[in-house]
Amino acid sequence: MKRGLRPAKPGLPPGLDSRSATILREIVEEYVASGEPVGSRTLSRRLGLPLSPATIRNVMASLTEAGLLFSPHTSAGRLPTEAGLRLFVDGLLQFGSLSEEDRRGIGQSLEARGRSLQDTLTEASSLLSGMSDAAGLVIAPKGEGGVKHIEFVALGGNRALVVLVGTDGHVENRVIETPAGMLPSALVEAANYLNAHALGATLLDLRARVGADIAENRSALDQLTADVVESGLAIWGGGDEERGGTLIIRGQGKLLTDVDGQERLLAIQALFDRLERQETMLRLLELAENSEGVRIFIGAESGLFGGTGMSMVVAPARNEANRIVGAIGVIGPTRINYGRIIPVVDYTARFLGEMLG
Repeated sequence: MKRGLRPAKPGLPPGLDSRSATILREIVEEYVASGEPVGSRTLSRRLGLPLSPATIRNVMASLTEAGLLFSPHTSAGRLPTEAGLRLFVDGLLQFGSLSEEDRRGIGQSLEARGRSLQDTLTEASSLLSGMSDAAGLVIAPKGEGGVKHIEFVALGGNRALVVLVGTDGHVENRVIETPAGMLPSALVEAANYLNAHALGATLLDLRARVGADIAENRSALDQLTADVVESGLAIWGGGDEERGGTLIIRGQGKLLTDVDGQERLLAIQALFDRLERQETMLRLLELAENSEGVRIFIGAESGLFGGTGMSMVVAPARNEANRIVGAIGVIGPTRINYGRIIPVVDYTARFLGEMLG
């Protein structure tokens, strides 16, 4: 059964009367559209209600005291705080389903024939970036599918490139250190040995087979070749340090268009440094795994983006067995268009999960 979006919560958010809720919603929507502080006169014109600017200012002052709005400088305008954005997203945001045209476009982009898994994930990331005007993010856990082929390529200087091709078409490349004095023929022998034992086995199974074979001295490999076999498999080892999988981000440049000041620019650059590290990928997957549908993290809520002024909308991609096959999302400024992005992420995650499942 396909999972739908969370319906908007009925009624008003706790602590807000209808007038305060209306004014908060208008301020957030204007902020999302323009990025500028919103003043009482602008609100008076937008609302079309019999409320004077003085009355609106009083409400804005109360929302400010409640920690939902703040004034960025001496002007009378206000911007929503992260708490105000959270209240808006949880209780005031209205969003609908994607149009048929959007659904068809997502399907056509991701279903292209003859494309590898890596290319499909890259396309999904680019697609999210284009549809959200933010950075698109896709994470795939380290594959547990069968091994189709392994190749060792000598790089010189006691190094070799290991190329692993999965039965699903996914390709991974890693560099390993080779023992001193290793001949090129040993690399060929190691590859032949592994490919003879693979037969569609998972990496975990292949490691077990090879380990037992070497331990019992049933292999015709000499010690140097055995060392290469073991290091070639160890780089995909399955330990915690290798669980991160594949992280693909597209559209990073879109995060810099609204940046004011060198300090925020440096914070955003630091954000991408963190995103490239394995522990961050694990954290993002954990955030997605703890949810059945779309989750929205505003500012520092995820524990990843503090100080950058960024928000993230993320959803797990689950197959028919409800197993996580990846996570997709969007990273953007806190004024991203949540009403547009949430249904895009939700539908794309469900589509990708069904396709990869």
